[in-house]
Amino acid sequence: MTSPPAAIRPEDEVVDLCRDLIRIDTSNYGDNSGPGERDAAEYVMARLTEVGFAPELIESVPRRSSVVLRIPGTEPTRPALVLHGHTDVVPANAADWSVDPFAAEERDGLMWGRGAVDMKDMDAMILAVVRDMGRTGWRPPRDLIVAMFADEENGGRLGAQWLVRNRPDLFEGASEAISEVGGYSVDIDGRRTYLLQTAEKGLAWLRLVADGTAGHGSQVNTDNAVTALAGAVHRIGEHAWPLRLTKTVTQLLDGVAELTGTSYDPEDISTIESLVDALGPAKKFVGATLRTGANPTQLEAGYKANVIPGQATGALDVRLIPGDEHEVMETLRRLAGPDVRIEDIHRDTGLEVPFSGTLVDAMVAAIDAEDPGARVLPYMLSGGTDNKSLHRLGIAGYGFAPLRLPPDLDFAGMFHGVDERVPVDALRFGVRVLERLVRTC
Repeated sequence: MTSPPAAIRPEDEVVDLCRDLIRIDTSNYGDNSGPGERDAAEYVMARLTEVGFAPELIESVPRRSSVVLRIPGTEPTRPALVLHGHTDVVPANAADWSVDPFAAEERDGLMWGRGAVDMKDMDAMILAVVRDMGRTGWRPPRDLIVAMFADEENGGRLGAQWLVRNRPDLFEGASEAISEVGGYSVDIDGRRTYLLQTAEKGLAWLRLVADGTAGHGSQVNTDNAVTALAGAVHRIGEHAWPLRLTKTVTQLLDGVAELTGTSYDPEDISTIESLVDALGPAKKFVGATLRTGANPTQLEAGYKANVIPGQATGALDVRLIPGDEHEVMETLRRLAGPDVRIEDIHRDTGLEVPFSGTLVDAMVAAIDAEDPGARVLPYMLSGGTDNKSLHRLGIAGYGFAPLRLPPDLDFAGMFHGVDERVPVDALRFGVRVLERLVRTC
């Protein structure tokens, strides 16, 4: 008599799901010229329908596809929880990589490929946990809204933002959300610590426009648009933004100081930077959350070397400390000067939510169950996530894609970087933590 086949657990298939997703090219070029997310959305639909669910595929425009599924919980009077990912990725230049970025090769215990950390790893964890619900019939305490969004890498305008504006019914009754970029481990003075994202900086992509008098390049021109723009770009690029520690950043620094047995002065940047350095690879994220930053990213003017153009334009990527938006814009207008105007390309809000409450307690407990004795600290993300869009509906968003990582792995540096990769053991660890969380929160 043969034994019945062993039950499939989420950790048994999370690696395969991640591999499959990476192999679907969903590059987002920001101009709707790429392949879109349709193929990945259809893959997600198939994986969910084959275990008995009926998700909805929604397109804002052709091939820009999101998938949403609502699973009733056992305590329907409680607010719903949104568990979301995005299936698009930033483009990858294969010539720069050690491997084919869309081959999803497994080498030395790591899964390589575009999206391995941003964020098809978490997408695979979500799918593995939800598929286990479908196969075995267990249900979470709260209603669970599972979403795989399009277009996150371009601000979510054709994904989460579009759904919030056009289909808010999908998120009815939800109070909290979980997605990227948090829950990953760092080593602090020999103690494994998981960084839970409770805040993210605001976003402003801005255009600088200088108008001048067009003319021959040989003539005297005191109304040169290029000169005006260059001055504005230089002043903004060189501006020293003031130190501004939010509650989240202060809580993180307090925790690192405790773990390292040191102290810091909130007014002394050198003492703060020593704590940031103790975070290892994560210091790239954390170091950018101590103050607002404004980076010039594009310049455009003229069509011929001997013609003074009538207009010159540039672009800025501004990442703002939450709550400082008005002050930052006033400073930018002053630095740009009277001859350069500032226009919006895209703006989104900064977020900061409490490092406390039932959901946070459940996240900490889920980590502790799989990695006893590890610490969990809050941090602010220097970038942004689709939680910004859900915030418009009053949904408090957290970053919790749990991964137990080797201390020397430059995890933060692989976001939008070359040779993106994630340990397969970290995927299996993460899906166990995520399942515990969804079962208990």
